[in-house]
Amino acid sequence: MTDEQPTPAAAEDRAALLSALVTEHFVLQSAASSTIGESGSRASIYLATLSSGLVAIGFSSSNPDILAGLAFTIFPTVFILGCFTVVRLIDTSIANVVALNRIELIRRYYSHLHPLAKQYFAPDDSTEAGTLGVRYRARSVLFTAASMVAVVNAVVGGAGLTVILSIGTTFPAGVGVALGVVAGVVVLGLGLAYQVRRFAPLLSASRSTPADG
Repeated sequence: MTDEQPTPAAAEDRAALLSALVTEHFVLQSAASSTIGESGSRASIYLATLSSGLVAIGFSSSNPDILAGLAFTIFPTVFILGCFTVVRLIDTSIANVVALNRIELIRRYYSHLHPLAKQYFAPDDSTEAGTLGVRYRARSVLFTAASMVAVVNAVVGGAGLTVILSIGTTFPAGVGVALGVVAGVVVLGLGLAYQVRRFAPLLSASRSTPADG
């Protein structure tokens, strides 16, 4: 018994679907690439701003009045910029993972187009390999660009608070350092907690995605 041949209308619909998926695949690849480029640019802007501010503070260290003015201006500005940068880096990271997940769905469709296609488009075990060989878990948020900037920004916040307290108050140096350390740890914890909360739905969806049979 021969296989039933698709009708011309069905074949045309299948060709249209394949064309749409190829176009979507290209769009998703472009979107994923743009998120990486934006992440690098934003992180570079933040680090360049921080570096310039620290250089300015270093040059003014011999003049207490100028040092105080710069410290009260640069540290809060860089810290706020860092907070904005972390939020946007989380956005771009999520957009990148979503794009890769959608590309993986399209690749799974490609794997069923021909008996030989599966070895080229589908992982051997998608439950273990994850998306293109990367398995996203809760601890994965520790290794993102957002986490990198969050760590640096937490140090900036803690150090800035210590410097400002040392210059603008009569607190002992030890108290200022202790408050700076506590503030830095709190800022880092809040940043990581926010990132985990943003990634939680994405990680849950990734774990619930069934493997190909």
